[in-house]
Amino acid sequence: MKLSSETLGDLHSEIAHPTYDRSTVTAGILHVGLGNFHRAHQAVYLDDLLAKGGANDWGILGAGVMPADAAMRDALKSQDCLYTVLEQDADGDRGRIVGAMTDFVPVEPGHAGILRAMHDPAIRIVSLTVTEGGYFIDPASGNFDPTNPSIMADIANPDAPTTVFGAIVAGLRARRDAGAVPFTVMSCDNVPHNGTVTRAAVVGIAAGQDADLARWISDEVAFPNGMVDRITPATTEARRNHLRDTFGLEDARPVFCEPFRQWVLEDKFTAGRPALEEVGVQFVEDVTPYEHMKIRILNGGHAMIAYPGVLLGMEYAHDAMNHPLIRAFLEKVEQTEVIPIVPPVPDTSLTEYFELIENRFSNPRIEDTILRLCFDGSNRQPKFIVPSAADCLSAGRSVDGLALASALWCRYCFGTGEHLEEFAENDPSWSRLQQNAKEARDNPEAWLAMSDIYGQVGQSPVFREAFTAALNGLWENGTEASLKAYLADTKS
Repeated sequence: MKLSSETLGDLHSEIAHPTYDRSTVTAGILHVGLGNFHRAHQAVYLDDLLAKGGANDWGILGAGVMPADAAMRDALKSQDCLYTVLEQDADGDRGRIVGAMTDFVPVEPGHAGILRAMHDPAIRIVSLTVTEGGYFIDPASGNFDPTNPSIMADIANPDAPTTVFGAIVAGLRARRDAGAVPFTVMSCDNVPHNGTVTRAAVVGIAAGQDADLARWISDEVAFPNGMVDRITPATTEARRNHLRDTFGLEDARPVFCEPFRQWVLEDKFTAGRPALEEVGVQFVEDVTPYEHMKIRILNGGHAMIAYPGVLLGMEYAHDAMNHPLIRAFLEKVEQTEVIPIVPPVPDTSLTEYFELIENRFSNPRIEDTILRLCFDGSNRQPKFIVPSAADCLSAGRSVDGLALASALWCRYCFGTGEHLEEFAENDPSWSRLQQNAKEARDNPEAWLAMSDIYGQVGQSPVFREAFTAALNGLWENGTEASLKAYLADTKS
């Protein structure tokens, strides 16, 4: 059965579906980036809120900026903007149809569809999931990079933006000129202080175009920071077949995910917001402690299992968690080098949080691929691993485990595994990384010379010594022997 509004009443009994009247739902949120994560996270919270009633003016209008987004639009429009979310764990499947999306704007040159939507005063929030690497941040400084060619093009051509941030500036300019209340800009990406980062990009482009507009945006527009969390792997043909064979449902864009989800959000909005606290969103004054916890423990933890996992020929995260050396490596680094330097989080036990992370990583139904976790290390390592090393160095703590985690990444970027198998390109900077990894085989400090990734950590004699020993050990003895040596070292 093909998913559509007409077939909702004929669904398998174990697939829940919207019971609210979707015809009465109007868009209050324009969301750019309708990937799996958004559709399993933010959209699910909105779907829950719509089911409670009284939030019908907070539907989601979808939008995309990449050529592939046009195919996404066609697929979702063909099934009335409905799609399946299937939560999976060892206890089985829990399925639901999400109906929070009202429409999907055309994917057009110059983001014309997005700009038309931003002119509509009914749109009070513009939210984003454009991936960690999509914010034009200089990794060395952590600041917005106004010299990026795409940003410079948007500054020079205000009426023909090429980036989503240029489109946001154009949309806010239209709101200002019309005397309308500006929309809130809300990043939902896994980026530290994502609201602050988004503000830097938007205000940076505006400042290059019109100083008065930049001041108005700084004064009038809210950019709340938020922490988002849900493991949502890629949708494969095997997963689509599982949905069809088990539940008799044909869905062009289903999403598969773990049961757990979390959203912590600063309560800073320009033109109102949906009452998401009614469906489990935590509104806080400052999201920083939650960000530190999640990015250092969970995202850093993914890196700790991914690179030894790929070097040992594993396919999925749960395979790595079932390997006693990798699991023990994760536990030791987290407990001795990461958790001790994570600041306290309100009403949260960091030890219990890590135990939850271990269980989530071990979920065999998610089949989260090691290669997905290895992807884009050049953007992820400076956010997830290097800051923990910097804090440990400042506190005079050991960095042996974090140095080994970084050396495992370097070893992976060499491009071949321990059995001479070749690794496919898996990073926007793959050519550069592979070249530096090859040079680092004989001169480990060549890897740390990437100042845009390592900054001052790469200059630390303590980290250099630990990294050199770890990388040399990987080349001389292999991954398993290196993990054993680290675990046996009582000084670490």
